Amino acid sequence: MTTRWHEVYLGGSPEAERRLFERMARRILETQLKNRRGGGPIVAGFQAKGTFATAAATLRFLDVPPELRTGYAVPGAQYPAAVRFSNAEGRILDDHEPDLRGAAVRVTVSADEQHDLLMTNAPVSHARDARQFTEFAVATAGGGAGRYLGLVRLAFVLGPFETVRMVRNVLSGRRRITSVATETYWSRIPIAWGDEAVHYLLRPAPGTLLAAPRDGFDFLRAEMTSRLRTADVRFELCVKRYRDDRSTPIEDAAVPWRTPEEPVAVLTIHSGATDDEAVHALRFNPWNTTEEFRPLGNLNRVRKSAYDVSAAHRDHRRWVTEVPLRNRVAGAAMRSIFGAVNRFRPWHRLPSALSLLNLAALRDVLRRENLIDTEPREAPPTVRRVPDPVPGDVREFRTHEGLWNDLSEPAMGAVGAAFGRNVPARPAPELAGEPNPVVVSRELLHRAEFRPATSLNILAAAWIQFQVHDWVVHARHPLGVDDVRVPLPPGMPGWQNTPGGPMEQEMRIGGNITRDGGVLFGNVASHWWDGSEVYGTTTAKALELRDGAKLRMTPDGYLPVDVAGSEITGFSEAWWLGLGGMHTLFAREHNVLCDELRDRNPQWNDERVYQTARLIVAALIAKIHTLEWTPAILATEVLERAMNVNWSGVPPKDWLSRVGLWLTDVNALHGIPATTPDHHGTPYSLTEDFVTVYRMHPLIPDDYTFADASSGSELSRLTFPEISGDRADDVLRKLGLTNVLYSFGVAHPGAIALHNYPRALLNMEREGELIDLSVVDLVRTRRRDVPRYNDFRAALHLPRITRWEDLTADPASVRKLRDVYRSIDEVDTMVGLFAETPPDGFGFSDTAFRVFILMASRRLQSDRFLTVDYRPEIYTQFGLDWIADTSMTALIRRHCPSLGAVMPANAFAPWPSASPPGGG
Repeated sequence: MTTRWHEVYLGGSPEAERRLFERMARRILETQLKNRRGGGPIVAGFQAKGTFATAAATLRFLDVPPELRTGYAVPGAQYPAAVRFSNAEGRILDDHEPDLRGAAVRVTVSADEQHDLLMTNAPVSHARDARQFTEFAVATAGGGAGRYLGLVRLAFVLGPFETVRMVRNVLSGRRRITSVATETYWSRIPIAWGDEAVHYLLRPAPGTLLAAPRDGFDFLRAEMTSRLRTADVRFELCVKRYRDDRSTPIEDAAVPWRTPEEPVAVLTIHSGATDDEAVHALRFNPWNTTEEFRPLGNLNRVRKSAYDVSAAHRDHRRWVTEVPLRNRVAGAAMRSIFGAVNRFRPWHRLPSALSLLNLAALRDVLRRENLIDTEPREAPPTVRRVPDPVPGDVREFRTHEGLWNDLSEPAMGAVGAAFGRNVPARPAPELAGEPNPVVVSRELLHRAEFRPATSLNILAAAWIQFQVHDWVVHARHPLGVDDVRVPLPPGMPGWQNTPGGPMEQEMRIGGNITRDGGVLFGNVASHWWDGSEVYGTTTAKALELRDGAKLRMTPDGYLPVDVAGSEITGFSEAWWLGLGGMHTLFAREHNVLCDELRDRNPQWNDERVYQTARLIVAALIAKIHTLEWTPAILATEVLERAMNVNWSGVPPKDWLSRVGLWLTDVNALHGIPATTPDHHGTPYSLTEDFVTVYRMHPLIPDDYTFADASSGSELSRLTFPEISGDRADDVLRKLGLTNVLYSFGVAHPGAIALHNYPRALLNMEREGELIDLSVVDLVRTRRRDVPRYNDFRAALHLPRITRWEDLTADPASVRKLRDVYRSIDEVDTMVGLFAETPPDGFGFSDTAFRVFILMASRRLQSDRFLTVDYRPEIYTQFGLDWIADTSMTALIRRHCPSLGAVMPANAFAPWPSASPPGGG
């Protein structure tokens, strides 16, 4: 399309403008909160009070000039229309109050084509652009003295002359009216009309009678209803055409267009029409249209996101966390104080109370600076059909694909959504093969001898793999399609890349499937904490696993297997006995819950029983991870207290902590499940950096001893290959779930450290490939542009390492690191995380912990089903009580009751061994 007019983007580009608009949309939410009175309902940021609305209207086009005949603007064409009149304020005011008035019209051409026209009874906008509009709205929201203080602040932000001009404009437009039928309503902002750019307006048709003043808070509704009892109400739809950039600017909405008004259609509200609440509930947006009538100018462009956000907020599809002024002030002080303290003394070397405050301040910094959205966003805005309403079933239950968790952005966190970032990507193609990852693996990762993590048991190792399979999965090409080629170092005889294949002088690794041909990867799983490893990531897969409301299991309580001998479950890749035990345990838990729910709700159908049990199991998994696994692997008093506060809030008797949080973060007082969703300014996703810090393969031992849970007698000794793949199910059934859990409970996993990568994973078969998983881990991290270790630390607000001895206290490891890397700045992130000396009690490094403290609470805080919908109406009170009363220890006891006598309070801590016959 060739036009005489053009648009100019704030910030210099559509993408820069989009980022500005995101911030502006969040500020519009602030106006809704300020306009909310006494805990009342959330209303629109603007046009909060509807005065009359009806669907009994039609729009009929006149003899449209040939150059304006485009799209639905056809001479003589007539379409049904819905009309809403409103006051312009963001507060509910008496109709007698001076105010601007608004009109919105939705013209329905077909089920797939609608056009929303939005107008105000003032011919020109007070704001020149989107920034002025947003700043003015925030400054004047709420009324009272705060409005005047806001205007004083506005004078510093926009300048005194622009502030005075805007106030004068608004005051001149705010007036009392006697009828919405006698007002003229202007678009004030242009739209395209085919090859033309136009303003449009509605003006009363000739012969419209004036109205006498009336009494009553809502007299405008009464007057319109009375008028329509005896006659139609008509308006002429007129357009004013673009002339030139000076007299009819596209981007400056404060300049009136002084071009002729040309009638093109007649809007008729038919006699007998009455006020219609359904039309009041419509969410109008000027972008509900077609390309021929695309909105123009930055004020229109901001309206798409701003209006959508505002509508979602008042429809309880989006939430805003109100942060009191004292929390903002105290939070800023804490960030400043602890930022200075941490230069000299790390958080974990402070007294317990100060450590907790330090972690809270650090998490605040990370939320502000280390949440990076990578999902491509619409820039500039595009037109659309009117969005469909939220499907009823997704309000109460999770979808398997992760859709509709955020009701205002259905695809957020769903299957296929992009991995975000916690630190900016750092492309370094020149370092992709430097140093050779095979050399790095052999010199720094290979397990020389097993180094145990004595504060944990093997259940902790199985658990985290069980969780990671729910959270993060990168899709891979089959070998031979898009291989990553890693040359073997000199002296290495060769590598067999496929079972029975030839020896080659390179390792070939199946490349990850990207979304953009670069380094943007979609998650095969949903990003939500939804138990997808048990239930599947698609509805079709979930149905395959079901038998009515229950999950399919054998009569003796094990997962069924396919023809290849693999367990049939939600996600079975990298399968071994530890995963088999976890999946079996939680499948049994689901089925027990189905029986309990059915007994209490005999009228429920299979779908409701299944979905409610699934909700309970997913939340139980989240609780176990938060309150048990995390305090086990980060075994300090500070972390145990912090994770309990995350889930349960501050204990009532802990007055010191309660006062501290009241001052610094009142929303944390009652625990995340008692709050509303908060994405902290960035759409929710798990991140490439999260994937990196959860590379915890050293936890896996190579050798296992299995014993009888009742006597402690040895049953067998097996290696990892003997309990992995299709062999795992045979071992599980032969030994029994009770003996497997006991044997894992009394044995230690490996420490997450250098020289402790499992031997069994250095030459393993996976889907037709033979891989060295340690090399794969290094290659994947590099090719996903995760920065090297020192840059990774710096991006997470930690000091750079300048001496090898500051990285690890082990002299032998220092020598190896010097030999392998040319510079400390080239150390691979995974290698640095393994080398770093963790804080006392920690199972992994402080650097990895930075990502953990950010994302651990984010997985809860962003999830609707773990915040605002964590309530009896969704879970049932029985379900909430079940979650509250069930720990991992209690769950194991439920399904393996004979283990009750040997289990500690935390199931992931080492269990005491049963005494063998004749033992002490």
